[in-house]
Amino acid sequence: MSPSVAAAPTTAASSPILSTTGLSASYGHARALHEVDIRVGEGELVAVLGPNGAGKSTLLRALLGLVANSGEVRFRGASLPRQNAVAVASRGIVLVPEGRGIFGPMSVADNLELGAYRLHDKAEFARRRERVLTLFPRLKERLGQVAGSMSGGEQQMLAIGRALMAGPQILLLDEPSLGLAPRVTGEILETLGLLNREGLAIVLVEQKAPLALKLANRVYLLSLGRIAAELDPRDITSHDDLAQHYFA
Repeated sequence: MSPSVAAAPTTAASSPILSTTGLSASYGHARALHEVDIRVGEGELVAVLGPNGAGKSTLLRALLGLVANSGEVRFRGASLPRQNAVAVASRGIVLVPEGRGIFGPMSVADNLELGAYRLHDKAEFARRRERVLTLFPRLKERLGQVAGSMSGGEQQMLAIGRALMAGPQILLLDEPSLGLAPRVTGEILETLGLLNREGLAIVLVEQKAPLALKLANRVYLLSLGRIAAELDPRDITSHDDLAQHYFA
């Protein structure tokens, strides 16, 4: 039985915080993303679904400028620089990558501190850290522990917590449930739902479609590097509903 997650908000803000026009991306001579147009509204949770190799991770990497790309990415109406991830992240666009990307030999506390490396306000740092530890109480119990010695679920909590320490305006997540037990997956997605209900815009790439659909305001289906469909999650009741768009 799938873990329960909070239902998606019934309404979503229409003003785009992030949008793309004709976004394409390549690895060398291999085109992985083909003229993708997406939008994410203020306070909206958008799920990106698709089979392996569809281009989901490439889409997130292209939004940050981590892969060669063309087209346009706009954040709050202004064009973002290409292939300059530092400049993009400084605008408040923060990625939790597939595989978590934590600093394994460092402590949990040090990982969280690195998430806020650009922050010089001690009071704000303390506020953000307390918020993360409230969202993920297990991290509070392990602040002095070497991060790489924790379970996979705890490492994923740390990866999300570190991203939150950066004070994101929009959070990009790449397969946060990958390799995790259903109970832990449910806990993490519940937390993402809470953050979204509090107003944080989220782009969620997720293989476990039923869980993502319960959280999402809208869904983009990617297939072979192209947008196959943009859907209301309430209209998707089975895997067959998804499959018909992939093979249309």
